[in-house]
Amino acid sequence: MKVLGINAIYHDPAAALVVDGTVVAAAEEERFSRRKHGKRPLPWSAWELPELSAAWCLAEAGIRADELDAVAYSFDPALMTTPEDTGLFDDGDVMRKRYAEMAPDFLAHALPGLDPAKVRYVKHHVAHAASAGLAAPGCDGRRDNAVLVLDGRGEAHSHLAGRYVDGQLEILAGQALPHSLGLMYEELTDHLGFLRSSDEFKVMAMASYGKPRFLGQLSELIRATDDGGFRTEKIDFTEFAPRLGKGDQWTEAHADLAASVQTRLEEVLVDLARWVHAQTGEKTLTLAGGTALNCVANTRILAESPFEQVWVQPAAGDAGTALGAALHVARELGEATQPMPGAALGRGWSDEEIEKVLRTAAIDYERPDDVAETVAEVLADNGIVAWFQGRSEYGPRALGHRSLLAHPGHPANLERMNDVKGREQFRPVAPMVLLERAPEIFSRGPIPSPYMLFVHDVAEEWRERIPTVTHVDGTARIQTIDPGTQPLVHRMISAFERRTGIPVVVNTSLNTAGRPMVDDPRDALECFGSAPVDLLAIGPFVVRRATPTSRTRN
Repeated sequence: MKVLGINAIYHDPAAALVVDGTVVAAAEEERFSRRKHGKRPLPWSAWELPELSAAWCLAEAGIRADELDAVAYSFDPALMTTPEDTGLFDDGDVMRKRYAEMAPDFLAHALPGLDPAKVRYVKHHVAHAASAGLAAPGCDGRRDNAVLVLDGRGEAHSHLAGRYVDGQLEILAGQALPHSLGLMYEELTDHLGFLRSSDEFKVMAMASYGKPRFLGQLSELIRATDDGGFRTEKIDFTEFAPRLGKGDQWTEAHADLAASVQTRLEEVLVDLARWVHAQTGEKTLTLAGGTALNCVANTRILAESPFEQVWVQPAAGDAGTALGAALHVARELGEATQPMPGAALGRGWSDEEIEKVLRTAAIDYERPDDVAETVAEVLADNGIVAWFQGRSEYGPRALGHRSLLAHPGHPANLERMNDVKGREQFRPVAPMVLLERAPEIFSRGPIPSPYMLFVHDVAEEWRERIPTVTHVDGTARIQTIDPGTQPLVHRMISAFERRTGIPVVVNTSLNTAGRPMVDDPRDALECFGSAPVDLLAIGPFVVRRATPTSRTRN
């Protein structure tokens, strides 16, 4: 069976392909269109499809559109109610519903040869649930798990709690709109001068600079209920801190407000996780939905709920519903689906293809004996490296395929990296660490942690050794590097450790502010040419900057 999954209705349009129960390709439209998040979540953009990523998925597998057994669309317009019934009073829903109803014809136009009758609608939160519960690896030889989905909104809900048994989803609870933890966090994002449905991670970063002194007032406005759901009452954030415009300077009150909402969100999520555990008794909880990208909350769920293991879909936002919808429909068609093989599901290039691009660009490049050793040498000398290797990542995290790398041992490198990317100075950068060395440096969060979706406490004796990646609250959002799954990255960090004694490198996404992550070789060259980066490591080749960047040490 060949099933193409499509996410299109709100934001982060994406496509994913499942063949004979196996995930073979998945990519976000932004990586092709070079438009951040693919589009804004506006009613009149609901018709826009991930045409480029869908076409690539089919080409990657050598499949024509007329050979597909089904196309799974991760939104079901039949489940939508009126703008008044949702309590959101969003008249744009009328347009969204109409465009979703027309999706089969739109898809047939975008993918010539496709029979519109092969398009199947999948409830939005069921697609999210499948992206977690069906994609997760097994635990103790079992793939049954509890699942929790939280985001801004679906057709008429903002949450799903359930369990997977033998690949079948049992829904135990769902919170109806207008109550939404995701929309509440979006409102705070907007209040703090950031872009909603995009910059929520900035609020999480800001929260570390504040104290949750408004927690008492928020506890009654944001609370879990006994039926597995929750309530989010309308909050006037101006009562706690004045509204900020884009670029306005935030104050202690704004950081305290961010800390208070973040803490209350964590508490409610822990309550919801405890409820679903009480209903299921499962050892493993799987998470999806945009709220599951809140790595601070994920760590608290693992630490304070009865679950032994928490697994988060790397593409937990709406992009992941393309994968989930495809897995769900493949199951409906009788396929025994397999866990996702990892997050490296996007485009990749052969050495010959990369060298052709380098020659066409008419720039000087070289092919060292070992690109890992060459990169480690530059990093040890406090250079910044653009790292482009293998297939691109599915989801918002750079996981060793499209990364900016640096030395973690110099405090000035945090400001330096944020300057390179053109972003706010309060935002942290993350560490990649050798899996076998991680337990001596990081604690509290899970190890292994391959997808950078939890925070870990940095050991006291290491905080001064890796200050660039130690956040103001003494934590770090780590990615552990397993030599079995990422041998090149592991070899590069090992070579860096031999030179510095530090088994950690700085890792942040290979892009600059407001742009999608680099995806193809031309993107990499453009980013390298416009940002103060010392070395581009692209496949087995390296391109050096003629004039080294400033390398201040502390």
